[in-house]
Amino acid sequence: MKLNHINLVVTDVPKAIHLFETYFQFTCTEIKGDNVIAILKGADGFTLVIMTGKEGNNYPEAFHIGFMLDTMEQVTALHAQLVNGGVEVTAEPRKIRDSFGFYFSFDGIMIEIGHYLA
Repeated sequence: MKLNHINLVVTDVPKAIHLFETYFQFTCTEIKGDNVIAILKGADGFTLVIMTGKEGNNYPEAFHIGFMLDTMEQVTALHAQLVNGGVEVTAEPRKIRDSFGFYFSFDGIMIEIGHYLA
């Protein structure tokens, strides 16, 4: 069995499309309504649905999504790309339990970027 999609609620769908297309290799394939719902496809076929919520989002404190990369260098490079692109990232990459990475928040969603250490 394979998880094939997830639906995230955001307050700004176009801004979220930009983030996931620019930094996470997703491609927006469809927008419904006036930027109410966007369907994005990942390079591996994963579907990310982004939609606006009537009252924004209310994710639990520890809720997050994660992107695991192949190397520590890729983690560091993505951190630099996010910062240089104007994304608010306050944490530097560092050792976190069994990985090297960092967390940042985007539109109320915590996002983890990491690499599992051998």
